[in-house]
Amino acid sequence: MLEKIKEILAEQLDVEVEEIKDNSDIQEELGADSLDVMDIMTEIEEEFEIEVEDEAIETLRTPAKIEQYISENKK
Repeated sequence: MLEKIKEILAEQLDVEVEEIKDNSDIQEELGADSLDVMDIMTEIEEEFEIEVEDEAIETLRTPAKIEQYISENKK
């Protein structure tokens, strides 16, 4: 799951998958702006068939945190 999350981030942010670490901050280290974050969350929702709550989006700043959120909330 973590690799797929990194692939989505790499595609959306035009960076190499190898540059993305489990704890890379999506905004500070990978340069995502708020629109990028929304696009990423939409892609995550479609890929993993999950709905990401708006309140949770701000806390999902690293691939590891996104993976944890999906694991805890996937039906």
